[in-house]
Amino acid sequence: MVSRGPPAAGRSRGGGGARGGRGQAHALEGVVASLVLLSAVVFALQMTAVTPLSASTSSQHLENQQRESARGILGAAAANGSLEPAVLYWSGTAERFHGASDQGYYTSGAPETAFGRMLGRSFDRGGVAYNVRLSFADGSGGQEEIAMVYQGEPSDNAVSATRTVVLLDDAQLLDAGGEPRGETVRESSRFYAPDADSGSVYNVIRVEVVVWRI
Repeated sequence: MVSRGPPAAGRSRGGGGARGGRGQAHALEGVVASLVLLSAVVFALQMTAVTPLSASTSSQHLENQQRESARGILGAAAANGSLEPAVLYWSGTAERFHGASDQGYYTSGAPETAFGRMLGRSFDRGGVAYNVRLSFADGSGGQEEIAMVYQGEPSDNAVSATRTVVLLDDAQLLDAGGEPRGETVRESSRFYAPDADSGSVYNVIRVEVVVWRI
């Protein structure tokens, strides 16, 4: 007599083992795929994350500080009355700022004025350079510009701040000691800015301070 029970049971156990093996393989594949996806996400985050200590953020912070310093100096100089004397610190005979180089501007340090000393205290230290430019109406509808301080070509990270000074006809030019020398801007034939207004205003001087790291 042929027994049919045991072979049937054997077939049942063999099929269950195959299904179990396939399930384990699928589970392993899922784990591997998850690990690959997680690694890709971590790598992407490392490539794009910007932290407070990153170079770009630190650079922007320094530039903001320098811009605020320039604004603060100009604002303080305007408030304490030292900005206008700085633009009037002009030698009529030499046609340059007192003590300036042959080019007509200061190439190292700042003018011996209160405004110049404020610039020096803030920026005359290692790694920081600055230019001071004056622009004004040329009397024919255009603008002219001269340098008060020139320390080189500004870099790409340069920042700037501006302030205007309104000069009246009776504003007096200063001598090398910073004292009025008895000659008004309207009387002078060698002052850098012309009389650009028919009224009591002589000209409007725009003072720009440009600061950058070197």
